[in-house]
Amino acid sequence: MAKLSVEIVTPEKRILSVQADEAIVPGGQGLFGVRPGHTPFLSLMEPGVLTLIDGGRRESFFVAGGFVEVSNDKVLVLADGAEPVSGIDVEAARRRMGEAQQRLKDLKPEDARYEVEQASVRREAARMNAATMRAP
Repeated sequence: MAKLSVEIVTPEKRILSVQADEAIVPGGQGLFGVRPGHTPFLSLMEPGVLTLIDGGRRESFFVAGGFVEVSNDKVLVLADGAEPVSGIDVEAARRRMGEAQQRLKDLKPEDARYEVEQASVRREAARMNAATMRAP
């Protein structure tokens, strides 16, 4: 049976390069699945959980947004940041979200930093939500 070649890359490093049966990606318009033979396309990614399925095994990663390119049974994830869901530090994410919310209170919507802080709040909320997927 055909497999997907999946790579997760951040600006700092290559996080992962594996074969998988399916990738479930947090696209800009919601989750979408990719299997071998999928039509080529490029999509934005929202902060969320990217899940790789190979046989009966699932592996989940938090991605902080970015882009995904699908072509010729290859899924290239160009993420702003990525980490295994199992390694998420929930307390650190909660602290970063609280700090961004505090900074947001002092800004007006027309301020250039407003969108940056809003994105930080969304990203940290998505990271904490991803951590709830961990097995006990």
